[in-house]
Amino acid sequence: MISTLPGYGHQTRALPAPGRPDRYDIAADTGHGEGRDLPRPEVTGPPIVWLAAEFDAGPRDRRGSAPRQNRTVTETVRVDLGEVGYAEAIEAMRGWVGERQAGAAPDRLFLLTHPPVVTYGRHTSPEDLPHDGSLQTVEVDRGGHATYHGPGQLVGYLVVNLRERGPGDFVRWLELGLIAALADLGFATVRRDTPKGADSLVGVWTPEHHKLVSIGMRIRGGVTSHGFALNIDSDLGVYERFTACRLPGVTMTSLRRMAEAAGVATPTEAAVRDAVARRLGAVSG
Repeated sequence: MISTLPGYGHQTRALPAPGRPDRYDIAADTGHGEGRDLPRPEVTGPPIVWLAAEFDAGPRDRRGSAPRQNRTVTETVRVDLGEVGYAEAIEAMRGWVGERQAGAAPDRLFLLTHPPVVTYGRHTSPEDLPHDGSLQTVEVDRGGHATYHGPGQLVGYLVVNLRERGPGDFVRWLELGLIAALADLGFATVRRDTPKGADSLVGVWTPEHHKLVSIGMRIRGGVTSHGFALNIDSDLGVYERFTACRLPGVTMTSLRRMAEAAGVATPTEAAVRDAVARRLGAVSG
């Protein structure tokens, strides 16, 4: 059982993994679909760029066009968790997705932290992973490449029914929501378009192009899973042991480092949780 933090949300139980539903993933390095042996979600409208995780957000993104507005806005429930082991969280996520697919739960934003771990998508090169044995590594079923989770970082998992929301650019919505939340906290950040043929720049960056937030998601049965990792007071030294997001030479940063440069206080994790939940439209259940 995974319990919420005192004073937040409701208790959430990890459910048995549901059967293999239809899915449509977007490959991290090509933008092409995976799992084509199963039906695609029945979503009408133009080509959709819902998913990203250090992957190219698609032609519409490269042109810099404005994201489509969602046709239907559904309430998202905020669920605050403490530190959860990565394997336990992934097992629970299968249950959360199954509940949403069955209509047994609303859209939910799970906010939590993980013990130190490097996760990576199946297209990640072994050369990008740490080899000194100092960090646990786990292959995951999302798009994207190597990403660190650990103390001092806020992780947000979004379990959202895209069929009910209608066509739209979900990843850009997430990027812009996080940028707005960080602005509320007093920090200027940006999103970046990915040049054609380049490795993905999906995420949230400082104006100097230091990376603050990694985004990695998957869609299965019309429902999203996984989400984002925002560095608040993370140990940035860990990024010297592997190649983050298949971006050699990328400079990772944190709110603490940004705050120190600006001569202001680092926001608390609670303040970051509140700002993010507010801008993503998530309310306590």
